[in-house]
Amino acid sequence: MQFKTLNGEIEFTAKTLTVAGWTGRNLDAVNHHIQELADIGIAPPSSVPLYYQCSPQLLTQDSPLAMLGADTSGEAEPLLIRHQGKTWLGLASDQTDRALEAHSVAHSKQICAKPVANTLWDFNEVKDHLDQIELTSWIWENGKWVLYQKGSLEMILPLTQLIEGAKLGEGGAMLCGTLSAIGGVRPAARFKMAMHDPVTGQSIKAEYTTENLSIIS
Repeated sequence: MQFKTLNGEIEFTAKTLTVAGWTGRNLDAVNHHIQELADIGIAPPSSVPLYYQCSPQLLTQDSPLAMLGADTSGEAEPLLIRHQGKTWLGLASDQTDRALEAHSVAHSKQICAKPVANTLWDFNEVKDHLDQIELTSWIWENGKWVLYQKGSLEMILPLTQLIEGAKLGEGGAMLCGTLSAIGGVRPAARFKMAMHDPVTGQSIKAEYTTENLSIIS
């Protein structure tokens, strides 16, 4: 994948992909997210946080994306990658099959591609004010964009803690968990996300669409 940085471009091919789950810093918020998933039939986690292992080939900058059935939905998340000895911060969506999630969270993560924005920030340049960085997403619903997630990284466990927990190494990529969905978790054919740094004034944005494949039995 090609990424833009403040100093040029880098090409990155992930060797490993970790999808961190249940990473809310506030236990009440974690329990809220567990409950909203329980409302659609998904069992609670065995512990928090969890580090799901997925195929690195799932990371993509393509759109539209073909999904099996109509039960997948996105989640805006910080993305961390380790490349040439440096840590970079970006933005990704943990597209997940909600129907399959009711049977196995790990399988539901693996079955869907993970859309990735094409911009990265040097982690060292933002690590002193990570909690101020804002994360927002929207879904296309009833003919208009509807706010779906909104908050800041202070709502997610410290990214340095997640790096240590996942043992993120060279060539590794990790999606770092998400915020609660406004109005509940639900699918949408179009998803838009943004990460904004109010200190530097910089933003990372991405948008993608999904197309549903018929489930043939």
